[in-house]
Amino acid sequence: MMKNILYLHAGAEMYGADKILLELVTGLDKTKFNPIVILPNEGILKEKLQKKGINTYVINYPILRRKYFNLKGIINYSVDYFKYSRRIIDFLNKRKLKIDIIHVNTTAVLEGIYLKKKLNTKLLWHVHEIIINPKFVFKTISWLIGKYADKCVVVSKAVKIHLLKSNNIESGKIEIIYNGVDSNKFSSNVENRYLFKELNIPRNSIRVGVIGRINAWKGQDDFLDAAIPLLDIHPTLYLFIIGSAFSGQEWRVSALKKRIKKEQNNSRIIYLPFREDVAAIQNFLNLLVLPSINPDPLPTVVLEAMACGKPVVGYAHGGVTEMVSDNYNGLLAEPRDTVDLRLKISSIISSPQKIAKLGINSKKRQLKYFSVESLIMNFESIYDRI
Repeated sequence: MMKNILYLHAGAEMYGADKILLELVTGLDKTKFNPIVILPNEGILKEKLQKKGINTYVINYPILRRKYFNLKGIINYSVDYFKYSRRIIDFLNKRKLKIDIIHVNTTAVLEGIYLKKKLNTKLLWHVHEIIINPKFVFKTISWLIGKYADKCVVVSKAVKIHLLKSNNIESGKIEIIYNGVDSNKFSSNVENRYLFKELNIPRNSIRVGVIGRINAWKGQDDFLDAAIPLLDIHPTLYLFIIGSAFSGQEWRVSALKKRIKKEQNNSRIIYLPFREDVAAIQNFLNLLVLPSINPDPLPTVVLEAMACGKPVVGYAHGGVTEMVSDNYNGLLAEPRDTVDLRLKISSIISSPQKIAKLGINSKKRQLKYFSVESLIMNFESIYDRI
């Protein structure tokens, strides 16, 4: 029997959780599952989903953000929450769509609770985050998941351990499904030669980069603190920061550019806004660094780097500790210790043989544990059981 699955998501960009949603719904067995995606805004994710033939719509339901964490914000959020949740119900009713499962993709979307109760259906909550602060938000969301979700899927052991600390969710309700990447899209065969010309980078250069959202915790400043001194030691080293900020936080990009401009070797520090050719970028880099100052649940950029056969250096917390086996496919530094981070980066880029060996192991590890095929198979199994 065909199951209609409604997917609710927190945006329409193409960062980690966006990419995983795209891979999942496009890869499902369409003889068994009919995915219906409702996004809160227009964007590149909607375009990609529709190009893949996925029924995708936009209804402007509110997403839980820090701007709502005050009295006025709470009132505004509550009004919009009920208004747009009812609008989703009306939308489904008009199309006579009976929803069998609601798949809420990220903890910033709470509308699944209202829809579960009104539609009398199952709720699967897919948790991609490790919420550290504000603590009351972590406590509240974990309580909501524990009370209303029929199944909670987390992207790593690190996320499960963190959720269980709340004492609001039974361990048996939580299932770990690692994210995966498509090895056909991310591999060492992806063309990247045009980037040398476009960015005016020498072929014999060493290229080390950070890819991700420019925000308060992704650690771009830690990366610069760690890596800038290496520019004097390695004359062929180039540093790259790739990513954009949330709408309304463009000042973060301005501050980053201002800092780079002040550096003596700023010609070898390149900032690039979000790009769609991330597979080529990953292949262009010799080493990916993950300097997130808070535990990153299971960063997709690391999976992409591994699929492209690249070594990874990161802080030893969060999901990266499940992705990077120290001294096998990368190195792990003490969290927030930029000197240790510098030593780990230097250790790898000083040896072309080490870059090659760790890179080969990265690809092996990605294929073994983090394939898109296993992601889809595991979710289909849950959809059958729930």
